[in-house]
Amino acid sequence: MKNKWMLIVVMLLVALPAVAVNDELRVGSKRFTESYILGELLTQAANEAGETSSIHRQGLGNTGIVYAALKSGAIDIYPEYTGTIAKEILKLDGVFDLMQMNTVLAADGLGVAVPLGFNNSYALAMLESEAQKRRIEKLSDLAAHRDLQFGLSQEFLGRADGWLGLIGTYGLAKKIKATGLDHGLAYEALATGQIDVMDIYSTDAKIAKYKLRVLSDDKRYFPPYDAVIFYRLDVPTRFPKTWQRLQKFRGAINDATMIHLNAEAELMGKDFAGVAREFLDKSDTPRSAKAAPQTFLNRLFAPDFFTLGMQHLKLVFVSLLASIVVGIPLGILASRSPGFAKVILALTGILQTIPSLALLAFLIPVFHQIGTLPALAALFLYALLPIVRNTHAGLTQISPPLRESAEVLGLPPAAKLKLIELPLAMGTILAGIKTSAVINVGTATIAAFIGAGGYGERIAAGLALNDNGLLLAGAIPAAVLALLVQWSFDWLDRLLISPGLRLRAGH
Repeated sequence: MKNKWMLIVVMLLVALPAVAVNDELRVGSKRFTESYILGELLTQAANEAGETSSIHRQGLGNTGIVYAALKSGAIDIYPEYTGTIAKEILKLDGVFDLMQMNTVLAADGLGVAVPLGFNNSYALAMLESEAQKRRIEKLSDLAAHRDLQFGLSQEFLGRADGWLGLIGTYGLAKKIKATGLDHGLAYEALATGQIDVMDIYSTDAKIAKYKLRVLSDDKRYFPPYDAVIFYRLDVPTRFPKTWQRLQKFRGAINDATMIHLNAEAELMGKDFAGVAREFLDKSDTPRSAKAAPQTFLNRLFAPDFFTLGMQHLKLVFVSLLASIVVGIPLGILASRSPGFAKVILALTGILQTIPSLALLAFLIPVFHQIGTLPALAALFLYALLPIVRNTHAGLTQISPPLRESAEVLGLPPAAKLKLIELPLAMGTILAGIKTSAVINVGTATIAAFIGAGGYGERIAAGLALNDNGLLLAGAIPAAVLALLVQWSFDWLDRLLISPGLRLRAGH
């Protein structure tokens, strides 16, 4: 019980800076270019109103995660699309409008407002040359080409208004198989012939660059996807001036403008905040020149390098500390009872099998927030198994003669554990802690998808932009950090364990 409360206190204290106060507007966005840009537009415009500070929780993942964050109050607003809200979230059938959606959403304290002025529909696309060779112009034509390789985003594959409904509408079931592929990587896969068909957003900037043919939706399967602001109903009351400022986005962005903004980020190398800033400055002549080229070292050691590093370290070591506080006692208990060992090792093993994004998505409504606290909880759970398993193994592998020596000395159980058993098992226990620490460094990159920061922010943005340089600028520091953590524990092992015990344990 004591360990349980220690864990809660540690996690709450660390998470306090990440818990948004009531006078802060929290803007969310999904993990693709357009959503990053729109999230920045809303954030910067809200700050311009001068009523409150605004923070952008960017690249939070797919619709399910961002919607859960909005519903729980972890974020206040985010850019969304009417078709997604109606079909994927509300499961509405037939024709829908904003009034109908708002009537249903009001029960959850949510609303839809401020149509931005453009429609970003789902569509399927092929290389123009391949589509022309096969004489494919519309979605109905696909059924006659069973050899086509489809590479579709994971979200599109699972959505009610995505692949599952599409194959039924167009008679593609049992004829064509689709492979899940990150949207940011699909363009390159299409260009190199690894896939033949991909899902796109109609405002993607890369459609023209890669010379794609957008296949006509001849059966009108896809609904309208008009961009809107998805918000909590208390936002206009909490921030009336800010809400009034956001109304100026009504009809302010047409299809061509959104394609241009996406192109500035994806094709011209501008950062999301800069693209949003330029739009808000209302320049009459959009700049078409590319941003000044940056060397990889400049991108690697950009101003956010140390901030992201500290966030990453915080995620790794606070969760690791909690895992040690809980995991070692659990391992000790497991070593005392074979029946208990089976249960606890099985449970901690099952936790390791849960996909990280799924666990993070589950923890958002549990903690009613995104960011640091659910990320710490997830990392804590993932780190338990190596620590529990190694503690159990280290204690149960102590030779019987050594145990008998302790009995002869007449030591009570607590003293025997402290003075003999734990020192003998320390090498194995430290090996488990080291394994958990290294695992946490890598897994912590996923935490960026729920706004917890760290080097995963660069990786997520790099994937969204298909920018290998930005991706590596996040992956390399995370990899170096993992090596440093491993070397630190190797040093700690030599420091804490006597040469004789290391020799006995094979260290």
